[in-house]
Amino acid sequence: MIESNDRVVACVGVFDGVHRGHRTLIDAARKIADDAGLPLVAITFFPHPAVVLRPDAIPAQIATLDDRIALLTEAGADDVEVIDFTADYAHITPAEFIDDALVERMNAAHVIVGENFRFGRKAAGTPDLLITECAARGITAHVVPVAADSAPWSSTRIRRLVTNGEVQDAAEVLGRHFSLTGTIVHGDHRGRELGYPTANLETAPGLLVPADGVYAGWLDAAGERFPAAISVGTNPQFHGAELRIEAFCIDRHGLDLYDMQARVSFVRRLRSQAVFESLQEFLDQMALDVEQARFVLDVPMA
Repeated sequence: MIESNDRVVACVGVFDGVHRGHRTLIDAARKIADDAGLPLVAITFFPHPAVVLRPDAIPAQIATLDDRIALLTEAGADDVEVIDFTADYAHITPAEFIDDALVERMNAAHVIVGENFRFGRKAAGTPDLLITECAARGITAHVVPVAADSAPWSSTRIRRLVTNGEVQDAAEVLGRHFSLTGTIVHGDHRGRELGYPTANLETAPGLLVPADGVYAGWLDAAGERFPAAISVGTNPQFHGAELRIEAFCIDRHGLDLYDMQARVSFVRRLRSQAVFESLQEFLDQMALDVEQARFVLDVPMA
């Protein structure tokens, strides 16, 4: 437990998705913390600042707040401080942000940010201003270059890739498979009638969802990991209207996962959604989807 009077190293960002760029930042902060013998605290914001600053253009969130906190801890943070980003908080000056977040809340000895970090009212705070203002308060500020491959590793890039169904490329930026967490709920039970019972994942509103289609991936629930063929869409074969995320667990029968928390991870898109001329053609395609998912996931025949 970090005591309120302990000095810390603070790493600041929205950290939506905690992708490879964020992990580069946290790695740099972790080294500074270890060298200084201090704990590392990641400072993040909830809700996403765009909810307050650009309510007409709120980006889909890559991860829930709980997942973000877990990912930041996994990446190396000793603790996570969540700042409630309200309309009032959006209007504080850069100096007020430093006094509140870094001095009063954290008693920071060092602060680490990315070179594109902006803070305070109208995003007036720049990394150069942070360095100057922090020095006046006895805090050392460190600015880390944006990490990239062919393009910057960013939440915006991940959203574009996932929205297009390019989950393999998104995984390269995330450093892991894109996933969604939620609760397994009852659906129409049509899959059970057709011989393909599915786990229907209900997620929080506002989360990023892959393009409609069928995917190979994994379902984590009840302490187990199941290989799965995953359908995302409205089920146009049966004239559905509600977007659903449904996972068929390969070679597992009789599972009762209702009301359990679960995670669905997307490995590869197999095809887009389609409407078939007959039920038998639809069933034949489902069988093919399962075998393709089995191949992608390297799951041997039962």
